[in-house]
Amino acid sequence: MDLKEKIIKTDRIYDGKVINVRVDDVEMPDSSVAKREIVEHHGGVGVIPITADGEAFMVSQYRSAAQCVMLEIPAGKLERGEDPLECGKRELIEETGYSGGEFIYLGSYFATPAYCQEKLSLYLAKDLTWQGQHLDEQEFLNVKKYKLNDLYDMVMRNEIIDCKTAIAILKAKALL
Repeated sequence: MDLKEKIIKTDRIYDGKVINVRVDDVEMPDSSVAKREIVEHHGGVGVIPITADGEAFMVSQYRSAAQCVMLEIPAGKLERGEDPLECGKRELIEETGYSGGEFIYLGSYFATPAYCQEKLSLYLAKDLTWQGQHLDEQEFLNVKKYKLNDLYDMVMRNEIIDCKTAIAILKAKALL
């Protein structure tokens, strides 16, 4: 069976700075029509920066949608047409103050593909060099180093609940 849905009609509901929202009428494989609410997003990039000692710089910040402080890898949103690796390099310096000498691609993932187009590209950064932190306006976060093994244990105990962070930690642990 061909599972592809054909878009028949699109209604734009909201156009914002970070996301847009639309409602699509789609033709289903059995020719019936269904509605799909879609959040449009340019995507994002996350970087797990690992020191020579096997420690990772992590950031803690308040996330309004989840209503809690989350421990995460440094990350940010892609600008339209921006190269994911360049975005990751920029975000790493902005949030932690470190640049990476080597970047290893860890893959790209959809966190919530049922309704959101946001695709996250992940990288592991090594050979870190201090450059100086440059947070964006109205960006507030704390940076702290953790042993990769401890982060792995935190993922397994469900103490790290951000999916991009959990994936990056698991992949970094497997690679290193």
